Amino acid sequence: MDAQFAIDSEEALRRLYPATHDLALQKFQRELGPHAQAFIRRSPFLCLGTQDRKGRADVSPRGDPPGFVRILDSSTLAIPDRPGNNRLDSLSNIIEHPAVGLLFLVPGFDDTLRVNGSAQLVNDPALLESMQVNDRLPTLAIVVQVREVFLHCAKALRRSRIWDPAQHQDRSQMPSLIKMILDETTGAPDEEEMRELDAGLEEDYRQTMY
Repeated sequence: MDAQFAIDSEEALRRLYPATHDLALQKFQRELGPHAQAFIRRSPFLCLGTQDRKGRADVSPRGDPPGFVRILDSSTLAIPDRPGNNRLDSLSNIIEHPAVGLLFLVPGFDDTLRVNGSAQLVNDPALLESMQVNDRLPTLAIVVQVREVFLHCAKALRRSRIWDPAQHQDRSQMPSLIKMILDETTGAPDEEEMRELDAGLEEDYRQTMY
């Protein structure tokens, strides 16, 4: 990329855009108001943004039945950590650098809810007990002290038409998750072995997803 086109200062950045309108400024809150809490209780999915000590960023999807994120009070959230791939990228990052960003989605809603704050990992038995699903407790909880809350406008989701069934794509048009990983690393095996690997992944989903 030609360096002359780099935007390397906030002054240069803001010259490219009109001033923020009043509503955008007013939507920022310091804690979870009643509408933000209602949004979180409806949400079955969020994206969790973290970064490590060196500032390397990561975003992880989190999902469970609607309301899986517990609202402990107007300034505190608890997110259950369910079985995953055990890379523990987000959790390790939180230990190194507790700042987190959350983006909540509700199916059918074009608005999103953004929450920024500071997180810690806890394994309080009483809290974990309250977050069980089908008698399965999370391994731990990510407890977030809320610093910033704001509802985000619908433009991105409307542009993408993400909830429009007419825009849904056929998953079979791309290889399975395992095959894509193997194709780009060690190389994928023959079709018969791939079918066994794919079946094994589906069985793992069945066993670990309560």
